[in-house]
Amino acid sequence: MRRPASISDLPQMLALFPLSRALLLPGTHRPLNIFEPRFVEMIDDCLAGNRLIGLIQPRDTEEEAPRGAVPLEPVGCIGRLVQFEEQAENRYLVVFEGVCRFEPVEELAVATPYRQARISTARFASDFTPDFGADRVDRNRLLAVLREYADFAQIEVDWDDVEDTATGELVNLAAMLSPYGAREKQALLEAPTVFERAETVMALAEMEMARARTGAILQ
Repeated sequence: MRRPASISDLPQMLALFPLSRALLLPGTHRPLNIFEPRFVEMIDDCLAGNRLIGLIQPRDTEEEAPRGAVPLEPVGCIGRLVQFEEQAENRYLVVFEGVCRFEPVEELAVATPYRQARISTARFASDFTPDFGADRVDRNRLLAVLREYADFAQIEVDWDDVEDTATGELVNLAAMLSPYGAREKQALLEAPTVFERAETVMALAEMEMARARTGAILQ
C-alpha cells in the first residue's frame, strides 16, 4: 500500500489504538511491541487492509492501554504500518510511521475487540508539507537549549549528526525522545506547526532545568 500523499488519501474511519505516553508525529517512526489479543487482531486487520491505525492517548493515564470506552484526547496521529516482525505466537514487533494528525469525530459500534471511529483530518493538511513552520524556528536558540538540556540530563549526543539534521526533523526528534509525561506529549502533538512545537520543546526543557536549579538552591 502506498503512503498517503494528502488528506484526500486518508480513510474516514479508522481503528483506534489508545496508548498513553506513546507520542507519534507526522514523519517520525514509533516501534511498538504488540501482544494483547485485541491489538494483535487489530494488526492482523491492519495488514490485510490499508495499514493505517490511529494512535491516540487516553485522557486517564493511570493505565497504559485501558479497556472499554474510556475518554480519549481530542487529537491523535495516524500511523502507517511500515515494518512488522512476528516474534512469537500472537506477538508482533511493529514500526508505525506518522502520517497525519486526526480528530475522532464519532466512535462506531463495532464487533471487533478494538475501537474504531469516524475521523476528521481537515485541520491537518499541513502535516503533508515537511518542515511546515520550520523557517520560523530560531535554530541557534534551539540548539543552545538542547545542548544545555543534554548536559543537565547527562545525555550523550552526537552533535555532528544534530548539526546535519534539518530543523523540522530535529524538532520532531527532540519531541519524540523527550522524557515528559502524557500531558506534555499531548501538547507537543497538538502544536499547530513545527515552530510552535519547537517553542514547546524549549519551554519544557527550560522549565525542568529551572525547577532543578530552584530545588538545589532551596536545599
